[in-house]
Amino acid sequence: MANKDYYEVLGLQKGASDDEIKKAFRKLALKYHPDKNRGNKEAEEKFKEINEAYQVLSDPQKKAQYDQFGTADFSGGGGFDASSFDFSDFGGFGDIFDSFFGGGFSGGGRRRKNGPERGADLEYTITLKFEEAVFGTEKEISINRSETCEKCHGTGAKNGTHPKTCDKCGGTGQVRTQRSTPFGNFVNMTTCDKCGGKGTIISEPCHSCGGTGKVRRQRKIKVNIPAGVDTGNVMPLRGQGEHGNNGGPAGDLYINIRVLPHAEFKRKGSDIYIDRHIGFAQAALGMELSVPTVDGDVKYTVPSGTQPGTIFRLRNKGVPKVNSKGRGDEYVSIVVDIPKSLTQKQKEALMMYMVASGDMPEGEQKKSFMDKFKDSFK
Repeated sequence: MANKDYYEVLGLQKGASDDEIKKAFRKLALKYHPDKNRGNKEAEEKFKEINEAYQVLSDPQKKAQYDQFGTADFSGGGGFDASSFDFSDFGGFGDIFDSFFGGGFSGGGRRRKNGPERGADLEYTITLKFEEAVFGTEKEISINRSETCEKCHGTGAKNGTHPKTCDKCGGTGQVRTQRSTPFGNFVNMTTCDKCGGKGTIISEPCHSCGGTGKVRRQRKIKVNIPAGVDTGNVMPLRGQGEHGNNGGPAGDLYINIRVLPHAEFKRKGSDIYIDRHIGFAQAALGMELSVPTVDGDVKYTVPSGTQPGTIFRLRNKGVPKVNSKGRGDEYVSIVVDIPKSLTQKQKEALMMYMVASGDMPEGEQKKSFMDKFKDSFK
Protein backbone atom coordinates (compact mmCIF):
# COMPACT_ATOMS: atom_id res chain seq x y z
CA MET A 1 0.00 0.00 0.00
CA ALA A 2 2.98 2.30 0.38
CA ASN A 3 3.02 3.05 -3.35
CA LYS A 4 -0.75 3.23 -3.80
CA ASP A 5 -2.83 6.37 -4.06
CA TYR A 6 -5.28 6.33 -1.14
CA TYR A 7 -7.64 8.69 -2.97
CA GLU A 8 -7.64 6.33 -5.93
CA VAL A 9 -8.35 3.35 -3.64
CA LEU A 10 -11.53 5.09 -2.45
CA GLY A 11 -12.42 6.26 -5.95
CA LEU A 12 -11.86 9.94 -5.14
CA GLN A 13 -9.93 12.90 -6.46
CA LYS A 14 -7.12 14.38 -4.38
CA GLY A 15 -8.42 17.02 -2.00
CA ALA A 16 -11.79 15.32 -1.48
CA SER A 17 -13.80 16.61 1.50
CA ASP A 18 -14.33 14.68 4.73
CA ASP A 19 -17.96 13.94 3.79
CA GLU A 20 -16.90 12.61 0.38
CA ILE A 21 -14.27 10.37 2.02
CA LYS A 22 -16.71 9.03 4.58
CA LYS A 23 -19.41 8.39 1.94
CA ALA A 24 -16.98 6.56 -0.36
CA PHE A 25 -15.72 4.40 2.49
CA ARG A 26 -19.25 3.44 3.54
CA LYS A 27 -20.09 2.26 0.06
CA LEU A 28 -16.92 0.22 -0.44
CA ALA A 29 -16.92 -1.23 3.08
CA LEU A 30 -20.37 -2.67 2.58
CA LYS A 31 -19.40 -4.08 -0.80
CA TYR A 32 -16.15 -5.80 0.21
CA HIS A 33 -16.76 -6.75 3.85
CA PRO A 34 -15.28 -10.26 4.50
CA ASP A 35 -18.45 -11.57 6.11
CA LYS A 36 -20.32 -10.74 2.93
CA ASN A 37 -17.63 -12.27 0.70
CA ARG A 38 -16.59 -15.40 2.54
CA GLY A 39 -13.75 -17.25 0.79
CA ASN A 40 -13.15 -14.38 -1.63
CA LYS A 41 -9.48 -13.49 -1.15
CA GLU A 42 -9.64 -10.64 -3.61
CA ALA A 43 -12.50 -9.02 -1.66
CA GLU A 44 -10.61 -9.48 1.62
CA GLU A 45 -7.56 -7.75 0.19
CA LYS A 46 -9.69 -4.94 -1.21
CA PHE A 47 -11.38 -4.50 2.16
CA LYS A 48 -7.98 -4.20 3.82
CA GLU A 49 -6.91 -1.54 1.31
CA ILE A 50 -9.97 0.66 1.65
CA ASN A 51 -9.81 0.54 5.45
CA GLU A 52 -6.13 1.45 5.46
CA ALA A 53 -6.86 4.31 3.09
CA TYR A 54 -9.69 5.51 5.29
CA GLN A 55 -7.52 5.34 8.43
CA VAL A 56 -5.20 7.85 6.82
CA LEU A 57 -7.62 10.14 5.00
CA SER A 58 -10.11 10.38 7.88
CA ASP A 59 -7.41 11.60 10.28
CA PRO A 60 -6.76 15.34 9.70
CA GLN A 61 -3.11 15.16 10.76
CA LYS A 62 -2.31 12.01 8.76
CA LYS A 63 -4.21 13.33 5.77
CA ALA A 64 -2.27 16.61 5.79
CA GLN A 65 1.03 14.72 5.98
CA TYR A 66 -0.03 12.34 3.20
CA ASP A 67 -1.15 15.22 0.95
CA GLN A 68 2.20 16.97 1.51
CA PHE A 69 4.67 14.08 1.37
CA GLY A 70 2.73 11.36 -0.43
CA THR A 71 3.71 8.69 2.08
CA ALA A 72 1.63 6.34 4.19
CA ASP A 73 4.40 5.32 6.60
CA PHE A 74 3.17 7.07 9.72
CA SER A 75 3.01 4.26 12.26
CA GLY A 76 6.36 2.59 11.69
CA GLY A 77 4.76 -0.65 10.50
CA GLY A 78 2.04 -2.90 11.76
CA GLY A 79 -0.96 -4.30 10.07
CA PHE A 80 -4.43 -2.85 9.85
CA ASP A 81 -6.55 -3.38 12.99
CA ALA A 82 -10.27 -3.27 12.31
CA SER A 83 -10.99 -3.05 16.02
CA SER A 84 -9.55 0.47 16.03
CA PHE A 85 -12.49 1.74 14.00
CA ASP A 86 -15.43 3.33 15.71
CA PHE A 87 -18.47 3.08 13.48
CA SER A 88 -20.73 4.90 15.91
CA ASP A 89 -19.99 8.23 14.20
CA PHE A 90 -21.50 6.96 10.98
CA GLY A 91 -25.05 7.59 12.15
CA GLY A 92 -26.25 4.00 12.41
CA PHE A 93 -23.60 2.50 10.15
CA GLY A 94 -22.97 -0.21 12.74
CA ASP A 95 -26.65 -1.13 12.50
CA ILE A 96 -26.25 -1.49 8.75
CA PHE A 97 -23.42 -3.98 9.29
CA ASP A 98 -25.58 -5.89 11.75
CA SER A 99 -28.40 -6.21 9.23
CA PHE A 100 -25.99 -7.45 6.58
CA PHE A 101 -23.77 -9.75 8.57
CA GLY A 102 -25.90 -10.85 11.55
CA GLY A 103 -23.65 -9.54 14.32
CA GLY A 104 -22.08 -6.38 15.70
CA PHE A 105 -19.04 -5.02 13.93
CA SER A 106 -15.98 -4.01 15.87
CA GLY A 107 -15.43 -0.78 17.76
CA GLY A 108 -18.33 1.67 18.09
CA GLY A 109 -21.24 1.61 20.49
CA ARG A 110 -22.58 -1.77 21.57
CA ARG A 111 -26.09 -2.63 20.41
CA ARG A 112 -28.26 -3.60 23.32
CA LYS A 113 -31.19 -5.94 22.85
CA ASN A 114 -32.97 -4.86 26.03
CA GLY A 115 -33.91 -1.34 25.01
CA PRO A 116 -37.49 -0.11 24.54
CA GLU A 117 -39.30 -1.88 21.67
CA ARG A 118 -42.54 -0.87 20.02
CA GLY A 119 -45.40 -3.37 20.25
CA ALA A 120 -46.70 -5.27 17.24
CA ASP A 121 -49.60 -3.97 15.14
CA LEU A 122 -52.92 -5.81 14.99
CA GLU A 123 -55.63 -6.11 12.32
CA TYR A 124 -59.39 -6.54 12.60
CA THR A 125 -62.07 -6.72 9.88
CA ILE A 126 -65.47 -5.10 10.46
CA THR A 127 -68.41 -5.98 8.22
CA LEU A 128 -70.98 -3.19 7.75
CA LYS A 129 -74.42 -2.97 6.22
CA PHE A 130 -74.74 -0.63 3.24
CA GLU A 131 -76.61 2.00 5.28
CA GLU A 132 -74.09 1.82 8.14
CA ALA A 133 -71.26 2.59 5.75
CA VAL A 134 -73.21 5.48 4.22
CA PHE A 135 -74.19 7.25 7.44
CA GLY A 136 -71.53 5.98 9.85
CA THR A 137 -72.04 3.98 13.02
CA GLU A 138 -70.43 2.87 16.27
CA LYS A 139 -69.27 -0.71 16.70
CA GLU A 140 -67.86 -2.58 19.67
CA ILE A 141 -65.24 -5.16 18.86
CA SER A 142 -63.36 -7.71 20.96
CA ILE A 143 -59.64 -8.34 20.42
CA ASN A 144 -56.95 -10.44 22.08
CA ARG A 145 -53.60 -8.76 22.64
CA SER A 146 -50.46 -8.95 24.75
CA GLU A 147 -50.40 -6.41 27.53
CA THR A 148 -47.88 -5.42 30.17
CA CYS A 149 -48.29 -7.60 33.26
CA GLU A 150 -49.94 -5.58 36.01
CA LYS A 151 -48.38 -7.69 38.76
CA CYS A 152 -44.72 -7.12 37.87
CA HIS A 153 -45.20 -4.00 35.70
CA GLY A 154 -43.45 -5.71 32.81
CA THR A 155 -40.22 -6.64 34.62
CA GLY A 156 -41.02 -10.36 34.63
CA ALA A 157 -39.77 -10.65 38.22
CA LYS A 158 -41.82 -11.75 41.21
CA ASN A 159 -43.35 -8.92 43.20
CA GLY A 160 -40.75 -7.64 45.66
CA THR A 161 -37.78 -8.86 43.60
CA HIS A 162 -35.88 -7.38 40.68
CA PRO A 163 -34.03 -8.76 37.63
CA LYS A 164 -30.29 -9.12 38.16
CA THR A 165 -27.55 -8.04 35.81
CA CYS A 166 -26.26 -10.90 33.68
CA ASP A 167 -22.79 -11.90 34.89
CA LYS A 168 -21.74 -13.16 31.46
CA CYS A 169 -22.35 -10.05 29.37
CA GLY A 170 -22.29 -7.49 32.16
CA GLY A 171 -25.76 -6.25 31.27
CA THR A 172 -24.98 -5.38 27.68
CA GLY A 173 -26.89 -8.31 26.21
CA GLN A 174 -23.94 -9.10 23.93
CA VAL A 175 -20.76 -11.12 24.13
CA ARG A 176 -17.59 -9.78 22.49
CA THR A 177 -15.19 -12.13 20.74
CA GLN A 178 -12.03 -11.23 18.86
CA ARG A 179 -10.41 -13.11 15.99
CA SER A 180 -7.15 -12.51 14.18
CA THR A 181 -6.80 -12.74 10.41
CA PRO A 182 -3.92 -12.16 8.02
CA PHE A 183 -5.28 -8.70 7.31
CA GLY A 184 -6.09 -7.57 10.84
CA ASN A 185 -8.00 -8.20 14.04
CA PHE A 186 -11.80 -8.29 14.00
CA VAL A 187 -14.20 -8.10 16.92
CA ASN A 188 -17.57 -9.83 16.65
CA MET A 189 -20.54 -9.02 18.90
CA THR A 190 -23.07 -11.82 19.44
CA THR A 191 -26.23 -12.08 21.53
CA CYS A 192 -25.54 -13.37 25.02
CA ASP A 193 -26.74 -16.97 25.28
CA LYS A 194 -27.27 -16.76 29.03
CA CYS A 195 -29.70 -13.85 29.18
CA GLY A 196 -30.94 -14.02 25.59
CA GLY A 197 -29.77 -10.49 24.88
CA LYS A 198 -31.79 -8.87 27.66
CA GLY A 199 -28.80 -8.11 29.85
CA THR A 200 -30.67 -9.27 32.94
CA ILE A 201 -31.57 -12.60 34.55
CA ILE A 202 -34.76 -13.25 36.49
CA SER A 203 -34.17 -15.53 39.47
CA GLU A 204 -37.79 -15.55 40.67
CA PRO A 205 -40.25 -15.18 37.78
CA CYS A 206 -43.59 -13.48 38.24
CA HIS A 207 -46.37 -16.04 38.79
CA SER A 208 -48.84 -14.08 36.69
CA CYS A 209 -46.81 -13.80 33.47
CA GLY A 210 -44.23 -16.56 34.01
CA GLY A 211 -41.35 -14.11 33.73
CA THR A 212 -42.25 -12.77 30.28
CA GLY A 213 -43.58 -9.46 31.54
CA LYS A 214 -46.62 -9.91 29.23
CA VAL A 215 -50.09 -11.46 29.59
CA ARG A 216 -52.84 -12.13 27.05
CA ARG A 217 -55.98 -10.10 27.58
CA GLN A 218 -59.30 -9.83 25.76
CA ARG A 219 -60.36 -6.22 25.36
CA LYS A 220 -63.55 -4.62 24.07
CA ILE A 221 -62.98 -1.48 22.06
CA LYS A 222 -65.55 0.97 20.69
CA VAL A 223 -64.90 2.00 17.11
CA ASN A 224 -66.52 5.09 15.60
CA ILE A 225 -67.06 4.46 11.88
CA PRO A 226 -67.25 7.77 9.96
CA ALA A 227 -69.92 8.31 7.29
CA GLY A 228 -68.89 7.39 3.75
CA VAL A 229 -66.47 4.52 4.35
CA ASP A 230 -66.25 1.78 1.74
CA THR A 231 -64.83 -1.69 1.26
CA GLY A 232 -61.03 -1.56 1.29
CA ASN A 233 -60.78 1.45 3.62
CA VAL A 234 -58.46 1.01 6.63
CA MET A 235 -58.87 2.89 9.91
CA PRO A 236 -55.83 3.06 12.22
CA LEU A 237 -56.45 3.16 15.96
CA ARG A 238 -53.20 4.43 17.45
CA GLY A 239 -51.87 2.68 20.51
CA GLN A 240 -54.48 -0.09 20.51
CA GLY A 241 -52.14 -2.84 19.34
CA GLU A 242 -49.81 -5.08 21.36
CA HIS A 243 -48.03 -3.42 24.27
CA GLY A 244 -44.34 -2.65 23.81
CA ASN A 245 -41.36 -4.23 25.55
CA ASN A 246 -39.15 -2.56 28.15
CA GLY A 247 -41.31 0.54 28.28
CA GLY A 248 -41.69 0.86 24.51
CA PRO A 249 -44.90 2.30 22.98
CA ALA A 250 -47.84 0.11 22.01
CA GLY A 251 -48.50 -0.82 18.41
CA ASP A 252 -51.57 0.21 16.41
CA LEU A 253 -54.83 -1.56 15.57
CA TYR A 254 -55.85 -1.39 11.92
CA ILE A 255 -59.58 -1.75 11.17
CA ASN A 256 -60.29 -3.17 7.70
CA ILE A 257 -63.70 -2.14 6.35
CA ARG A 258 -65.95 -4.55 4.42
CA VAL A 259 -69.37 -3.35 3.21
CA LEU A 260 -72.18 -5.75 2.28
CA PRO A 261 -73.91 -5.17 -1.10
CA HIS A 262 -77.39 -3.61 -1.26
CA ALA A 263 -80.38 -5.18 -2.98
CA GLU A 264 -81.08 -2.09 -5.16
CA PHE A 265 -78.29 0.43 -4.81
CA LYS A 266 -74.94 0.12 -6.56
CA ARG A 267 -72.12 2.33 -5.31
CA LYS A 268 -69.21 3.84 -7.22
CA GLY A 269 -67.11 6.09 -5.05
CA SER A 270 -69.49 8.64 -3.52
CA ASP A 271 -72.22 8.14 -6.14
CA ILE A 272 -75.15 5.71 -6.05
CA TYR A 273 -76.74 4.08 -9.10
CA ILE A 274 -80.21 2.53 -9.33
CA ASP A 275 -82.49 1.17 -12.09
CA ARG A 276 -86.21 2.14 -12.19
CA HIS A 277 -88.68 0.24 -14.38
CA ILE A 278 -91.63 1.95 -16.11
CA GLY A 279 -94.06 0.93 -18.84
CA PHE A 280 -93.69 2.09 -22.43
CA ALA A 281 -96.92 4.13 -22.18
CA GLN A 282 -95.56 5.88 -19.09
CA ALA A 283 -92.35 6.63 -20.92
CA ALA A 284 -94.33 8.07 -23.85
CA LEU A 285 -96.81 10.10 -21.80
CA GLY A 286 -94.59 11.00 -18.84
CA MET A 287 -95.35 10.36 -15.16
CA GLU A 288 -94.45 11.14 -11.59
CA LEU A 289 -92.07 8.48 -10.35
CA SER A 290 -91.28 7.50 -6.75
CA VAL A 291 -87.51 6.92 -6.47
CA PRO A 292 -85.88 5.28 -3.42
CA THR A 293 -82.77 6.97 -2.00
CA VAL A 294 -80.68 6.35 1.11
CA ASP A 295 -82.62 9.26 2.68
CA GLY A 296 -86.03 7.82 1.76
CA ASP A 297 -88.31 7.94 -1.31
CA VAL A 298 -88.43 11.12 -3.37
CA LYS A 299 -90.76 12.16 -6.20
CA TYR A 300 -89.38 12.74 -9.67
CA THR A 301 -91.31 13.77 -12.78
CA VAL A 302 -90.36 11.69 -15.80
CA PRO A 303 -90.99 13.84 -18.91
CA SER A 304 -93.01 12.52 -21.84
CA GLY A 305 -91.01 10.84 -24.56
CA THR A 306 -88.37 9.48 -22.18
CA GLN A 307 -86.23 6.91 -23.99
CA PRO A 308 -84.98 3.60 -22.57
CA GLY A 309 -81.57 4.01 -20.88
CA THR A 310 -82.12 7.69 -20.03
CA ILE A 311 -80.28 8.59 -16.81
CA PHE A 312 -81.50 11.23 -14.39
CA ARG A 313 -79.39 12.71 -11.60
CA LEU A 314 -80.58 13.43 -8.09
CA ARG A 315 -78.09 15.87 -6.62
CA ASN A 316 -76.67 15.28 -3.12
CA LYS A 317 -78.52 11.99 -2.72
CA GLY A 318 -75.37 9.89 -2.81
CA VAL A 319 -72.84 8.90 -0.13
CA PRO A 320 -71.26 11.48 2.20
CA LYS A 321 -67.58 12.03 1.50
CA VAL A 322 -65.38 10.84 4.37
CA ASN A 323 -64.38 13.69 6.70
CA SER A 324 -66.06 16.20 4.40
CA LYS A 325 -69.37 18.08 4.14
CA GLY A 326 -69.96 17.12 0.51
CA ARG A 327 -72.05 14.23 -0.80
CA GLY A 328 -72.20 12.36 -4.05
CA ASP A 329 -75.23 12.10 -6.33
CA GLU A 330 -77.73 9.38 -7.17
CA TYR A 331 -78.14 8.36 -10.81
CA VAL A 332 -81.46 6.84 -11.90
CA SER A 333 -81.39 4.74 -15.07
CA ILE A 334 -84.80 4.34 -16.74
CA VAL A 335 -85.67 0.83 -17.92
CA VAL A 336 -88.73 0.66 -20.20
CA ASP A 337 -90.52 -2.68 -19.84
CA ILE A 338 -92.13 -4.27 -22.92
CA PRO A 339 -94.95 -6.69 -21.95
CA LYS A 340 -94.54 -10.25 -23.15
CA SER A 341 -98.29 -10.98 -23.15
CA LEU A 342 -101.32 -8.68 -23.70
CA THR A 343 -105.00 -8.83 -22.83
CA GLN A 344 -107.59 -8.35 -25.58
CA LYS A 345 -108.28 -4.79 -24.50
CA GLN A 346 -104.58 -4.00 -24.57
CA LYS A 347 -104.33 -5.41 -28.08
CA GLU A 348 -107.32 -3.32 -29.23
CA ALA A 349 -105.82 -0.19 -27.75
CA LEU A 350 -102.49 -0.81 -29.39
CA MET A 351 -104.16 -1.57 -32.71
CA MET A 352 -105.98 1.73 -32.56
CA TYR A 353 -102.67 3.45 -31.71
CA MET A 354 -101.00 1.83 -34.71
CA VAL A 355 -103.85 2.93 -36.99
CA ALA A 356 -103.71 6.46 -35.64
CA SER A 357 -99.96 6.68 -36.00
CA GLY A 358 -99.84 5.05 -39.42
CA ASP A 359 -97.67 2.24 -38.21
CA MET A 360 -99.77 -0.57 -39.73
CA PRO A 361 -97.97 -2.98 -42.06
CA GLU A 362 -98.22 -2.09 -45.76
CA GLY A 363 -100.63 -4.97 -46.58
CA GLU A 364 -102.93 -3.96 -43.75
CA GLN A 365 -103.15 -0.31 -44.73
CA LYS A 366 -105.69 -1.02 -47.57
CA LYS A 367 -108.26 -2.52 -45.19
CA SER A 368 -110.95 -0.37 -43.72
CA PHE A 369 -110.84 0.54 -40.09
CA MET A 370 -113.73 -1.77 -39.30
CA ASP A 371 -112.01 -4.69 -41.03
CA LYS A 372 -108.87 -4.09 -39.04
CA PHE A 373 -110.93 -3.82 -35.88
CA LYS A 374 -112.74 -7.06 -36.64
CA ASP A 375 -109.45 -8.83 -37.42
CA SER A 376 -108.15 -7.97 -34.01
CA PHE A 377 -110.88 -10.20 -32.46
CA LYS A 378 -110.02 -13.25 -34.59
